[in-house]
Amino acid sequence: MALPVDRPIAEPSALASLNARSREIFRRIVESYLSTGEPVGSRNLSRLLPMSLSPASIRNVMQDLEEMGLIYAPHASSGRLPTQHGLRFFVDALLEFGDLGREDRARIDNQLRAAAEGGGFEGALAETTSLLSDLTRGAGVVLTTKTDPRLRHVEFVRLESDKALAILVDEEGTVENRVIATPNGLPVSALQEASNYLNTRVRGRTLSEATAEIEAARRRSRQELDTIAARLVDAGLASWSGQPGMRDQLIVRGQANLLDDVHATDDLERIRTLFADLETKTDVIDLLHRAETGEGVKIFIGSENKLFSLSGSSMIAAPLHASDHRIAGVLGVIGPTRLNYGRIVPMVEYAAQVLGELRRQR
Repeated sequence: MALPVDRPIAEPSALASLNARSREIFRRIVESYLSTGEPVGSRNLSRLLPMSLSPASIRNVMQDLEEMGLIYAPHASSGRLPTQHGLRFFVDALLEFGDLGREDRARIDNQLRAAAEGGGFEGALAETTSLLSDLTRGAGVVLTTKTDPRLRHVEFVRLESDKALAILVDEEGTVENRVIATPNGLPVSALQEASNYLNTRVRGRTLSEATAEIEAARRRSRQELDTIAARLVDAGLASWSGQPGMRDQLIVRGQANLLDDVHATDDLERIRTLFADLETKTDVIDLLHRAETGEGVKIFIGSENKLFSLSGSSMIAAPLHASDHRIAGVLGVIGPTRLNYGRIVPMVEYAAQVLGELRRQR
């Protein structure tokens, strides 16, 4: 069942202010959904809750939760289910991730290492997808690429205000997706500009080669800017301003004099171009460095799942790291939004660790 996403969720401060009773009722609604997939009503909730509450009191709390965008009624006079936003809030704020059980840990470790001995790293990859599918009742997926492949195309897509998806396509057509952290509030236009800038320069180069080339170009632009700006400052037509750690500012003075000085006018226009160019290169280099590394298990719920565009499904993904700590691939489980997140997250994380060790031993 695809969870609705059209109702706006309350502000984070409002969610944080939920009292213990409201949180417990919300938790029970979500846990019932994850267990059965069915709506739960106030009468059943009154039997599940550790505190004594009448169905009428529970309905009042449910109404508040619905107004906050955390739950909804799929049918008139039915029980409640979590919305996609509600499930995200549950996973981020209320879910407790357990440790991976000794039996599951041993099974993952033994089967992956046995597969690697018989069929090499590729055999371990195949075994991982089958094993995760069997353990989680979802679809196990694994994606790896050659170390530092030569690229054909790069694209950055906004996921959240502080996260983006780096899509790397190599010359053989292999696609690798990397979830990266971005500066909070980085505009979508900056991601698009970085994508456009790179795709005129990246073809046939590795990620590290592209980064080094753009960093060298930035240094050349910086040197040219300093030279031209120093000439204007020496002529008394401009001055530098700014604080350490802030972007440079050039304050132009005596603008009437500039009109009489063709070279100064040309210099000023060139400075404007260099400032814009440096800003673009700085953003691009920052995104490239972020695309080279990544940490932690990521959870995509419903339409958040940009990796595979499976609305109504969830994906739990962990990065596979090479020996230099760069991301060498992604391991994950795709399934319904009713996935047992608390159990599957440590399972995927551990399987990714084992695969990373096996990859480094090749």
